[in-house]
Amino acid sequence: MIPGVVLAGGASSRMRGRPKALLPAGPGGETFLERIVSTLRAGGVDDVVVVTGHRPAPIVRRAALLRPRVQVARNPHPERGQLSSLLAALEVVDQPGVRAMLVTLVDLPLISISTVRAVLDAYRRTGAPLVRPGRDGKHGHPVVFDRALFRELRQADPAGGAKPVVRAHAAHECVVAVDDDGAFTDVDTPEDYRRCFGVPPPPSEADGRGWPGAG
Repeated sequence: MIPGVVLAGGASSRMRGRPKALLPAGPGGETFLERIVSTLRAGGVDDVVVVTGHRPAPIVRRAALLRPRVQVARNPHPERGQLSSLLAALEVVDQPGVRAMLVTLVDLPLISISTVRAVLDAYRRTGAPLVRPGRDGKHGHPVVFDRALFRELRQADPAGGAKPVVRAHAAHECVVAVDDDGAFTDVDTPEDYRRCFGVPPPPSEADGRGWPGAG
């Protein structure tokens, strides 16, 4: 089994407090969270775990509406950085029969189904400890971590995050060439949002439920 993990535990401070997981990913009203979860499922993951942290309640409520159901893991210490959310996910996914986990960030709502499928196929074909998409020397998401790396992730220095683990296995990783802007497009700020969607993000009180200007 290869579950998918969506890290959505950040404070969204660069988005000026708007929970990125609940921002609309288009005029149809689908949120970042909903779009990413549906993309991972369509790409072939066996299950999906969503990690929350700062302001978890509205994300938990939205996740509860998703079908098929997703699992939700709470990061009790999101202030410790992204690795702490990854470790919260490991508490859920590190089970017998799990070969690896596919990880992405809620900041990248435009990843394509074909990229998810290509990364999973490459992992199943090569068994590499680390598989991720690449283009023009850049690395993107999602990233597959083989279970052989789970212990190293748990032992990693929180200050450095997962990057030292990734660098340690760079010589044996599999980089999948993709032509998918979404695999490399982080939507971290209102300016990023406007560039991607052509409109400003909705105000925080909208809680990500409406497309700007709708209604």
